[in-house]
Amino acid sequence: MPSKKKRLIAIVGPTAIGKTALAIKLAEHYQTEIISADSRQFFKEMKIGTAVPSESELASVKHHFIQHKSINESYSVGDFEREALSLLKKLFSKFDNVIMVGGSGLYVDAVTNGLDKFPEVPDAVRLELIKKLDSEGLESLQNELAKKDPEYYQRVDLENPHRLIRALEVCVASGQPYSSFLNQNKVPRNFETIYIGITAEREIIYDRINQRVDQMIKNGLVEEVKKLYPYKKLNALQTVGYKELFQFFDGRVTQQGAVKEIKKNTRRFAKRQLTWYRKKDDMLWVDFQESFVSVHNKLQSKIEHG
Repeated sequence: MPSKKKRLIAIVGPTAIGKTALAIKLAEHYQTEIISADSRQFFKEMKIGTAVPSESELASVKHHFIQHKSINESYSVGDFEREALSLLKKLFSKFDNVIMVGGSGLYVDAVTNGLDKFPEVPDAVRLELIKKLDSEGLESLQNELAKKDPEYYQRVDLENPHRLIRALEVCVASGQPYSSFLNQNKVPRNFETIYIGITAEREIIYDRINQRVDQMIKNGLVEEVKKLYPYKKLNALQTVGYKELFQFFDGRVTQQGAVKEIKKNTRRFAKRQLTWYRKKDDMLWVDFQESFVSVHNKLQSKIEHG
């Protein structure tokens, strides 16, 4: 018998693979709404570099958590979990199915399973790591994490100093790998989640990423980042597509060199996204070119037979 529980259908996969398009088709089919779990698209000042859905896409189906915050506001994964669960309660009073879409595995998992519990970290540990970042650079933190927690090193955004410091401070304070605290206690939810992962051959993914970055440059990414240069230290801006162009404005690389780095770092990010999701046993994988009818048939089969 089909489950009577309300259902969250989470569309995941690497960047530039077509998650938005599939999410909209499913939302239109089920006549429901979309929750975005892309932590880079929360900020209204960051439109081009985060590939926010187009005006027509946003108009076709109601989206939530798109450009609803300013880069100057503090907004954590815990804040998102709390607000998304509150919204889901309202949406499930109207719809049997809700669509969630996003490339931020941590944010999707926070809603579906709850946040992991970590040990307390003394301020001195955090300050020491910040000092190390300032004096020895990002690579020193990357190397330290590779030694202390090789598993999480494969999954984390290595270009994000905030994430690296968070993982390392837990390693140092507890003497245990950060990854050992992940997914320890899944919080039961009053809805079921079905994950649909979109995938393609690596060369195709990388080619799509390169094309998307070129399109972002044409759409005015350099001008967008230039306006944000005075705020470059903010955590929201420690993001691929922005950091590299800040280096260009610092005079450390050419614009061409910065664009090359954006492509390289986005490819690395996509690889880590796939690593994150390939660990999930219950993922319904579909090809990026698969027809909607085929995807929907597979989804219905999973709903009915598990």
